[in-house]
Amino acid sequence: MLIVAILASFVSFLDGSIVNVALPAIGRELGGGVFTQQWVVDGYLLALGALILLAGAISDSFGRMRVLIAGLIGFGIASLACAVAPTASVLIAARIVQGLAAALLVPSSLALITSTFRGAAQSTAIGRWSAWTGTAFLLGPVGGGALVDLAGWRWIFAINVLPIAVTLLVARRIPEPHREGRAPRIDLPGAVLGAIGLAGPVFALIEQERLGWTSPLVLIPLIVGIASLAACLIVERRSANPMLPLGLFRIRNFGWGNLSTTFIYAALSIGPLAVTLLLQEVAGLSATTAGLVSLPSALLSLALGGTAGRLAGRYGARLFMTVGPVIAALGFLWQVLAVRPDVDVLTQVLPGLLLFAFGLAVTVPPLTSAVLGSIPAERSGIASAVSNAVSRIAGLIAVACFGSIVGGTFDTDGFARVMGVCVVLLALGSLSSFVGIRRPPADAPAASTDAVV
Repeated sequence: MLIVAILASFVSFLDGSIVNVALPAIGRELGGGVFTQQWVVDGYLLALGALILLAGAISDSFGRMRVLIAGLIGFGIASLACAVAPTASVLIAARIVQGLAAALLVPSSLALITSTFRGAAQSTAIGRWSAWTGTAFLLGPVGGGALVDLAGWRWIFAINVLPIAVTLLVARRIPEPHREGRAPRIDLPGAVLGAIGLAGPVFALIEQERLGWTSPLVLIPLIVGIASLAACLIVERRSANPMLPLGLFRIRNFGWGNLSTTFIYAALSIGPLAVTLLLQEVAGLSATTAGLVSLPSALLSLALGGTAGRLAGRYGARLFMTVGPVIAALGFLWQVLAVRPDVDVLTQVLPGLLLFAFGLAVTVPPLTSAVLGSIPAERSGIASAVSNAVSRIAGLIAVACFGSIVGGTFDTDGFARVMGVCVVLLALGSLSSFVGIRRPPADAPAASTDAVV
């Protein structure tokens, strides 16, 4: 069960990170400049963020394994469509479909873990899940860079078929987990309003850089999106079977943990993206070499993720969620102070990346455990979907604002501004964790005999 959960999420996280290193090559072949590059990233994130809450409810209703397998098949088909896309528009459309399929993967995989494991074993399992998926996020540029330089950018999408096929083979051997009680109904009004409410404002944020805030193509989606979000909250508050149970946010660790997630994942989305662009467009490194720079960070994250999860299960998540973002912020601060126009990777970039990876490994497993460990097992699908929606939407909005932060042309000054924003975001994530996270009785140390329900 744990292997399938890791593999399914690994595919989604790997694709989300591997694309960054291919953006310059995609722009050169398909044209469109920054607009194309931004939409290749944001088209995926937009679809993922808009559907992920509905996907969590579907997971609770129809079964985690069934939904996960459907997501894997859809993701594989969309990946092949990306690989053969003849134009930028087709590629962006295929990336949107990829995002829709990815929305089915992550909530279902996390729900498999949280509904199967309990106590300290749940924290350890989540730690291993976080370590491997976090490694995919950091390791993607290495494999992606090699594929771009040796075979072309299209192979970064075609290669997804291999891990998907392996995951499907393993998943066939695992039965659908037992579910207590009746399956909840799907809240279609809430799903539609939520999707429009998320998509409209983010679309406006992206397009305003090209069209300006006064354009009807920007104003109308913005207004419709905000109105839909407001209507969604009203509908969810009154619904007998809400897609987004607002009562979840009254659970202290879930509410404060998602606030921390917002800040931390916004920084996680634009920080590595800025580093990748710096290494290729400013330092002039090849895609392969730029990817290799992230390899030590990926290995560090993999080595420490499981340990951080176990320690959080024993001592509580608050300490790790407070200290980890500070360490990661110091990594970005190093790069603010050290990076110069004549970029030296070994002294100016790599130390900061290692600090960031260490802080990330300390933060993410305890954060995930604190948020999802506070939720009853029967609601684990929607709870993991909400948590993932928060992280994805935070990243989506951060990437949408990337061009405004950089200031038009990407250079070392623009890079420093992005790093500065990341430092502030991580500091806010640390502060909200310190203020809000508490250790409930369920987080107390548990014997290994209560590992599996």
